[in-house]
Amino acid sequence: MNKIKYVSIVILAILISACDNSASTNQKAQGNEGTKISGINFDDMDPSVKPGDDFNLYVNGGWVKRTEIPADKRRFGSFDKLRDGADADVRAIIEEASAAGAAKGTNEQKVGDLYKSYMDMEKRNALGITPLNARMDDINAISDLKGLSEYFAVAGKYSFNTPLALYVDVDAKIPTAYALHVYQSGIGLPDREYYFKDDDRSVEIRQKYLEHVEKMLTLAGIDNAAEVAKVAVDLETKIAGDQWKKEDNRDSIKRYNKYQIADFKTLLSNLDVDAYLKITGVPDISEIIVNQPSFLEGINSLLLSESLDHWKDYLKWSLVNDMASRLNEAMDQQNFDFYGKTLGGTEKQRPMWQRATAVVSNNLGEVVGEVYVSKHFKPDAKARMVGLVQNLIDAYRDSINNLDWMGEETKQKALAKLAKFTPKIGYPDKWKDYSML
Repeated sequence: MNKIKYVSIVILAILISACDNSASTNQKAQGNEGTKISGINFDDMDPSVKPGDDFNLYVNGGWVKRTEIPADKRRFGSFDKLRDGADADVRAIIEEASAAGAAKGTNEQKVGDLYKSYMDMEKRNALGITPLNARMDDINAISDLKGLSEYFAVAGKYSFNTPLALYVDVDAKIPTAYALHVYQSGIGLPDREYYFKDDDRSVEIRQKYLEHVEKMLTLAGIDNAAEVAKVAVDLETKIAGDQWKKEDNRDSIKRYNKYQIADFKTLLSNLDVDAYLKITGVPDISEIIVNQPSFLEGINSLLLSESLDHWKDYLKWSLVNDMASRLNEAMDQQNFDFYGKTLGGTEKQRPMWQRATAVVSNNLGEVVGEVYVSKHFKPDAKARMVGLVQNLIDAYRDSINNLDWMGEETKQKALAKLAKFTPKIGYPDKWKDYSML
């Protein structure tokens, strides 16, 4: 949810910038006598390319030739450029809040302190791995499957990686109701295929991944880091082996498997489901939608076949991996070296301020968003957009009413569907309350 809020703020900023640019372009697109001319930028095209051979290069070839991908990006386009501008605007808001010395408990104090805490690498280096100590103690204390079940639940509440990912979403077959879902998870590489493809590049990535895990565990002060790394990656590989392939996960019908909790307990008989659901916060849930039942069968077997020590090694790695970019400089850099450079092909990290801005927006998105729109998206701009959308709805209504090929009953259903459309323009009518944070 927080990530979605951040994306929404960035999209809003991009749209505002695009609207500003569009307005400027439209002004330039007037001839001397006020005649409108094309808004196409012909400099971005490459007329030497035949459209039938490569239409993308024909339209964008000029832009491609003169544009260099920045070292901190794996891809680059007009929206990435606009996003950089939006990030700069958001940065100004956050830094203003950070420098304000606001009273404790205010939104400005929360934004400022979070931003400063991320930017303070000197303090982060001094803390080292101590922020992980309490969690590591919890992992070391696991003595049976009940304890493992309880840790899975606690880790899930904090979005730490475990084989089970719970989430709440609309029930696909009852669109008026929400449902609890469980989805396959628990691996450190992007997809199950990374663990099994035998081409040279995949083999190289797996070897570098194992080396990366060992380096990270060493930086985290884990004893016998090489041995722990091998155990963790081996268990990840077994978990990946039970996961569904991408093509199966794209089948929404195949993924819809509603289980009564009693049947869910049978499916995961080696997990203490009651303890797991209680800690998660849904002790009285009566049913759950399982996206990949065979994956849970595999996890159920692994809970018994893998020793507790193996699971604990795996969980230590998962914890370190989840927190790497928020700890000290050495761990942050090693994390980027593998995930950014080796996997993503990105030469260097984004600037520190840009990463800090993302962290604040991900966690306090609507606080930043409220200030952002007050500066960059005035009420009259929102009113214009609301009017534009209303005109579209009116046009759809007229179109439906005048269709000669649609029966009257179908028209009424179409109009009823149209009436349920709820425009959401720019920002909410009621902002989220962060007072309890």
